[in-house]
Amino acid sequence: MITLVLDNARYQKCELVLQHAAALGIELLYLPSYSPHLNLIERLWRFVRKECLYSKYYPKFDGFKQALADCIQNAHTKHKDELETLLSWNFQSYHYRVYHFIQAV
Repeated sequence: MITLVLDNARYQKCELVLQHAAALGIELLYLPSYSPHLNLIERLWRFVRKECLYSKYYPKFDGFKQALADCIQNAHTKHKDELETLLSWNFQSYHYRVYHFIQAV
């Protein structure tokens, strides 16, 4: 079975998507609302913004486009160590601890 992880965009929950996924045997797994820390593309976009936008000025749009392209194309070499940390699944979850604390009380 294929599991497709999606955010909670309304168009991803429409009946057409649900029907096609079911017909193809695809499980749809939705991320919780307001949880960009779980969405790896959000982390990558934050990194690209930091590298290409913060305190940078591009007099021409072509320079801006080239900076974005270079950042993404060289991410696996030039920024490998930083991205391996940023794009890992290591994050702290409080749900499990809170649940067990509530049960113990």
